[in-house]
Amino acid sequence: MIDACGLDKDAAILDMGGGASTLVDHLLAAGHTNLTVADISRNALNLAQSRLGAAADQVKWVQADACQWQPEQTFDLWHDRAVFHFLIEAKDRAAYRQRLADAVPSGGHLVMATFALDGPQKCSGLPIVQYDAAGLAAEIGADFSQTEAASENHLTPGGATQKFQYCRFRRN
Repeated sequence: MIDACGLDKDAAILDMGGGASTLVDHLLAAGHTNLTVADISRNALNLAQSRLGAAADQVKWVQADACQWQPEQTFDLWHDRAVFHFLIEAKDRAAYRQRLADAVPSGGHLVMATFALDGPQKCSGLPIVQYDAAGLAAEIGADFSQTEAASENHLTPGGATQKFQYCRFRRN
């Protein structure tokens, strides 16, 4: 879905909750040069930085809560794989949407993945909110138009299958 956004290599990309994810590795390898990884966990960010070695210097690293962070720039793409579904309180989802609205200008993109309606009810032992494409579009709101949706069966390192709902949106 990221490729479908048609971004230039210098487009500003945020991986919200990217922590120890390897997405940043793939984006760097693909030639992207304006990358930010934000995560609430300093340990997860440190893991990614250690894994990347000297390449970590090409990335902006931000330790922040997605609901409280005040981005200092706008992003052409906000990517979120499994942060939003942890926001079980309406006030937290509203705060997240406000950060999203502040950080993604008109024409910008959002790629989001959450557990699907028939996916797990908890993640890392914590309660989550499950979504289908329509539910996620309704929750994200009218400022964004859904342009793509897909389901995925994700195989965890432990061998379990988790059903995800992926959606791509464009800011109106």
